[in-house]
Amino acid sequence: MKKSFSMLCALITTFIWGTAFIAQDTGMDNIGPLTFNASRFFVGFISILPVALIVEKKKIFKEIGKNKLTFYKLLCFMGVSLFFGTFLQQAALQYTNIANAAFFTVFYVPFVPILLFIIYKTKVHWSIWPSILLCIFGVYLLSDFSDSEIMMGDSLVILCSIFWALHIIFAGKFVEKFDIPIFYAALQAAFVGILSFIFAYVFEEINLQKILLESYSIIYAGLLSGGVAFTLQMYAQKNIEEAPAAIIYSLEGVFAAIAGWIILDQILGINSIIGCILILVAVILSQLTPNIKKI
Repeated sequence: MKKSFSMLCALITTFIWGTAFIAQDTGMDNIGPLTFNASRFFVGFISILPVALIVEKKKIFKEIGKNKLTFYKLLCFMGVSLFFGTFLQQAALQYTNIANAAFFTVFYVPFVPILLFIIYKTKVHWSIWPSILLCIFGVYLLSDFSDSEIMMGDSLVILCSIFWALHIIFAGKFVEKFDIPIFYAALQAAFVGILSFIFAYVFEEINLQKILLESYSIIYAGLLSGGVAFTLQMYAQKNIEEAPAAIIYSLEGVFAAIAGWIILDQILGINSIIGCILILVAVILSQLTPNIKKI
């Protein structure tokens, strides 16, 4: 039952992340990527914090007291990795299209087990590797950028996917040790929001009127993606290991393509449909195979 709930949280998270590509892309018509990020995570923070204080108030200090050093260390690791992951992705959308951004972001799927092995010497189930291959090929077909010029944005998104992989890993380590996912999501949003504001103040023009022009995109990306989705991610990874979780999150590309089709009239071709199917197969393979008992 717990794993089913975590699976549902992961799928909802992935849907929100995928559809948020539309808001992220359209939300920079008048403001820069750092200003957009600062705004969205501020919205995420103020939307999550009241819920955290209501639901987890009694156990916040108790959980932090378990191991303060580890708590703040993981907060810094997750905050920094999330900051670079979201900023690089946001910046890339200035140079590349949504399909390419979705494809290259999902490169965190192979990066997660690789980084797990490098950092923690963690063994992963053999089914992850064929799932990764299916996933990569599926997202390649889904994006269908064979006629597109490889732009600078693609390189930024590949780099961003490394930081997304690190964030998924650190999130998994956090939920193993602490049981305050909502409060932690609020702190994480505040951390990224403050960092983004500092860099936006230095490198961009912060104009309140221009920010308000992008209010709908900021609210969607902030309230749902920066608030609800990152909170659900913490619940999701309580019962799903990091590598299989990354496979589920790869559905982000599927949802991004579907959102682009419905909202921006980007029609899905046969390659895109096949890509969707391959990714779904990869998700099922990564989840079911480890549970098959040896005969």
